[in-house]
Amino acid sequence: MAQFTRIEVAQVMKNTGMVPLFFHNDIEVSKKVLKACYDGGARLMEFTARGDFAHEVFGELTKYAIAELPGMVMGVGSVTDAAAASLYMALGANFIVTPVLREDIAIVCNRKKVLWSPGCGTLTEIAKAEELGCEIVKLFPGDIYGPQFVKGIKGPQPWTSIMPTGGVSPTRENLEAWFGAGVTCVGMGSKLMAKHADGSFDYDKIESQTKNALDIIQSLK
Repeated sequence: MAQFTRIEVAQVMKNTGMVPLFFHNDIEVSKKVLKACYDGGARLMEFTARGDFAHEVFGELTKYAIAELPGMVMGVGSVTDAAAASLYMALGANFIVTPVLREDIAIVCNRKKVLWSPGCGTLTEIAKAEELGCEIVKLFPGDIYGPQFVKGIKGPQPWTSIMPTGGVSPTRENLEAWFGAGVTCVGMGSKLMAKHADGSFDYDKIESQTKNALDIIQSLK
């Protein structure tokens, strides 16, 4: 069951301005990545459930967050159907992120008042998502659409809250472009999750990049 209401989650997204996202099939590695983001100031995490037995890792990771990382809002991304959304909510997901707009996912999330953020790529999809109760729309893939697309959406629909994912990096130039266009927050994955040459995660750099990105975002608000 979710620890935070959808309104609380939306507020944390708006206040912090960034949702780190990653996936790893090893629970101990996942804990270290989550702790690095938390120590860097992040208060949300989207676990992109793209591997076998991802739900088992997420369940343990959520227990760890509840016990050791107060205020950390755990969510799940890459959810593609209502059954998966229901499973992850049963494991404590506070928000559900999807690559596409699906009404079945909206229904099961709304039923439990859990925030859901669908991947949208047109104004029609965005409007439909909002009709279904979406608080914050995911613009995906963000690098294909870019900040100009956000500006175009915010013209006729200034009430729309947008979170681009894909094509977002922890640099001032990139973040200035997105927040200057009017995004509510950004989802950041591979550009934030620094690795060593051997492919292992660089936890110290993840922490420092998270802190730096959040500092830049706060300066832009």
